[in-house]
Amino acid sequence: MHIKAGMIEAHMYRKKGQKIEYLLLKRGAEKIYPNLWQMVTGKIHEGEKAYETVLREVKEETCLTVKKLYVVPNVNCFYEPMRDELNFVPVFLCYIEEAGNVVLSEEHSHFKWVGKNKAKELFAWPGQRKSLDIIHAYLNGTKTRTKFVEINIGGD
Repeated sequence: MHIKAGMIEAHMYRKKGQKIEYLLLKRGAEKIYPNLWQMVTGKIHEGEKAYETVLREVKEETCLTVKKLYVVPNVNCFYEPMRDELNFVPVFLCYIEEAGNVVLSEEHSHFKWVGKNKAKELFAWPGQRKSLDIIHAYLNGTKTRTKFVEINIGGD
């Protein structure tokens, strides 16, 4: 078995008044994991840091710009039987100040901004739902012990 840390998971959010909304992307019908709703995901390129992958993948998959980037204190894990790989996936949170126009890559067919409960309903994997619970509690200030580290991406 191989152990690999070659992917990222990036949850994007915006605020509409006091309401927090998360961006979900629907995978294309001809792609791996067809028609599943997910956050931005992607493979880390050789020589690339995980947070650099987040910035690149958000731009490639949505054409949006990340205003603030945080490390979520959670790592998802899944086993891929075809390659006999155990994959560890660092989780990130991206704040999008102005949602602007989402322009999808060929990887996805639809997008929608939704609340936490709808996002959890649409996510296929328990780890993604757990990440969202951690993120939402942090954004609502209900988990004061949980510290998200902000990564300086050169913004304000």
